[in-house]
Amino acid sequence: MLYDSPSTFGRSFRILTFGESHGAGVGVVMDGVKPGLPFDLEAIQKEMDRRRPGQSDLVTPRSEGDRVQVLSGVFEGKTTGHPIAMVVFNENQKSGDYKAISDLFRPGHADLTYDRKYGIRDPRGGGRSSGRETLARVAAGAWAKQQLATLGVTVRGFNREIAGIAGASVDWDFVETNPLRTADPEAFPVQRAAVEAARAEGDSVGGICEVWIEGLPIGLGDPAFGKLDGLLALACMSIGAVKGVELGAGFASARRRGSENNDPLSPEGPLKNDAGGTLGGISTGAPVVVRLAVKPTSSITRSQKTIDRDGRAAEIATHGRHDPCIAPRIVPVAEAMCALVIYDAWLTQQSLRGDQISPVPEWDWDAVEALFPR
Repeated sequence: MLYDSPSTFGRSFRILTFGESHGAGVGVVMDGVKPGLPFDLEAIQKEMDRRRPGQSDLVTPRSEGDRVQVLSGVFEGKTTGHPIAMVVFNENQKSGDYKAISDLFRPGHADLTYDRKYGIRDPRGGGRSSGRETLARVAAGAWAKQQLATLGVTVRGFNREIAGIAGASVDWDFVETNPLRTADPEAFPVQRAAVEAARAEGDSVGGICEVWIEGLPIGLGDPAFGKLDGLLALACMSIGAVKGVELGAGFASARRRGSENNDPLSPEGPLKNDAGGTLGGISTGAPVVVRLAVKPTSSITRSQKTIDRDGRAAEIATHGRHDPCIAPRIVPVAEAMCALVIYDAWLTQQSLRGDQISPVPEWDWDAVEALFPR
């Protein structure tokens, strides 16, 4: 079973996240970890630092160190084989920012649905529905990325588009040097100006995040309900700000003929990769390309129409500390969720065929002109 409660995810490798935005802290419990593995907390912290608030003038100024503490499952730098619990204690909550709107439903947020579903909700920063919950995913995903690295698998992402402005090139060295995590140095100034303009108007913008998963063998993923692309879509759609997911050519394939969309094969490997690295829900050995549509941040200072808990019409403007564009901080979260799926799929394949996992094809991907759809 992929999940057995709303807060759990995974099969062979399972995680459970807990905590609220303005509660004592947020954390994750990882189960299914083999004993005796090196545990690199510093590497996990580096991933957390990529997600944390207050990194630039284009994200929320909420000042959180997001320092990870390990509560269990690790002894003398190695895993014990028992559940690993990690937690980040909140330090900079300003719950008073939400007092004036505690009985109002913010448009674009989960306020109304949480209230109607549970009959109770935490209005401080959205509680469990807050984007702060994603730090638990990043902590677990950082561990999964470490394990995948030992297998020769890399998971990395960037923002293909910000505010409707798409980048045309991919410069990996540029991604982590700019606050939008865009990969195109020429597009960055225009994208930045669009984010700043929206913020000045009390508004926000969205973006498109792209994740590349490279170094996979042939054979990961399980038909019919355990398809690799289906699991990746579910994992990425579980991120609160994500409203759409596509692999490879994605929705563009619906506007093509089969002769154009199929990926021809040669003895040297596929001649292109519009399939995005999976066929029949199973990895092909080609890089897996996942794209996420990230909505504009719902919390904006512009006045909007809404209702209160009694259904009466009202006006609302959400003040406090919010990102004018959440896409830059989504990138490490998207990488984490993809890493969790891939590591889980690898362990599941091991349980099926032991160590008889197909080797990674020695194909020359640099020679494939249309490897990554633009």
